[in-house]
Amino acid sequence: MWADSSIFYQIYPLGFCGAPFENDGVQVSRIKKVEEWIPHIQELGANAIYFSPVFESDTHGYNTRDYTKIDGRLGTNEEFAGVCRALHEADIKVVLDGVFNHVGRGFWAFEDVRKNRWDSPYKDWFFVNFDGNSNYNDGLWYEGWEGHFDLVKLNLRNEDVIQHIFSAIRGWVEEFKIDGLRLDVAYCLDKDFLKRLRSFCRCEFGEDFLLLGELLHGDYNQWVNDDMLHSCTNYECYKGLYSSFNSMNLFEIVHSLLRQFGPENWTLYRGKHLLCFVDNHDVSRIASTLTNELHLPLIYGLLMGMPGIPCIYYGSEWGAKAHKNEGDPALRASFDAPVENELTAWIGKCARAHRESDALCNGDLTSVVLTNKQCIFQRRTDKQRVLVAVNIDGESYTAHFDAGCGQAVDLITGELHDFGGGSVLPPYSVQYWDMETV
Repeated sequence: MWADSSIFYQIYPLGFCGAPFENDGVQVSRIKKVEEWIPHIQELGANAIYFSPVFESDTHGYNTRDYTKIDGRLGTNEEFAGVCRALHEADIKVVLDGVFNHVGRGFWAFEDVRKNRWDSPYKDWFFVNFDGNSNYNDGLWYEGWEGHFDLVKLNLRNEDVIQHIFSAIRGWVEEFKIDGLRLDVAYCLDKDFLKRLRSFCRCEFGEDFLLLGELLHGDYNQWVNDDMLHSCTNYECYKGLYSSFNSMNLFEIVHSLLRQFGPENWTLYRGKHLLCFVDNHDVSRIASTLTNELHLPLIYGLLMGMPGIPCIYYGSEWGAKAHKNEGDPALRASFDAPVENELTAWIGKCARAHRESDALCNGDLTSVVLTNKQCIFQRRTDKQRVLVAVNIDGESYTAHFDAGCGQAVDLITGELHDFGGGSVLPPYSVQYWDMETV
């Protein structure tokens, strides 16, 4: 799977392009702004882009009106096809948000149900009770996602719904040449639908068409397996990352990684590649979450060194700030142009080291040194062995352990590292020691 050795860059298009929150029906060409950012995305070392919703919706993108039409606030289908073409020409894969659990109240089929009620041919597309009423006073009750009645739940056991979704996906591949889907609230999706989706995509587009699900808690293996999803969001380690830095307790993240990817046969996700991140469009930006700004480069260094598919959220790579309590629009801001600074340069170096390293992309994980403020863990495949060394303290630390060789090369800096007399971890540092290049 191409995604296993990729670095993702996430854009929330409606916010990125500065579109109005309410869909005012006015078509404005905004989406081509993405093309201006392609050199920046490449400089970061990213080679895949995940677009949050791009299709016609009521407001924030997740309340879809039409699966076949790019949101008019972003532009036209032809313009988005041009953006995808430019990304592909830059060797950047394209993954779209598949929002299939629910639609918006402005979705054409639901509007027909509200108008024609029992006589609507689409009444079984949703979970409707004509004896009740909604908080919108529709004269009918319907199921919404987690009590949000602007998000009308789809009946994913209705064959017409399934075929409508499959037809839309087929159109996206034909028109935009997309390389995969990120499935919104995958933990809510009917598992039989997910199996149908995997089979459909495999037959139509091949096994390399990525299906990545948004999962929060529980056993990810229920959804990530040979019959359903290829990958999912690793929220367990998202929490472990920032919490370990803020509490100066690296035991938390390392124990989470060992639980998920450790050497024992019982570990949960050995051999799987989960999407790992330090922030996204739903949570506070990492620069606002960390209590010590000197930890910002380090958390990205750890992200790129641990198992998984790293994902960078637009704007956070130069340290943009926003708190969840300021509301979603604050998290999904528009920036006039990308910023290039020391943080972006550092992330680019770590990202390229990750992509070019078989061990960092595919290796298993073993803990070598672990204290509250320092950790060294090994990533290893048959081809390569790399030690990831992290020091989140303001003081240097000398680690003593058997490296199994005398020297290594730092994949980030290219500098030679000698293990004789102990390994010095400078203050606030991350190093990737390649044991096979000397």
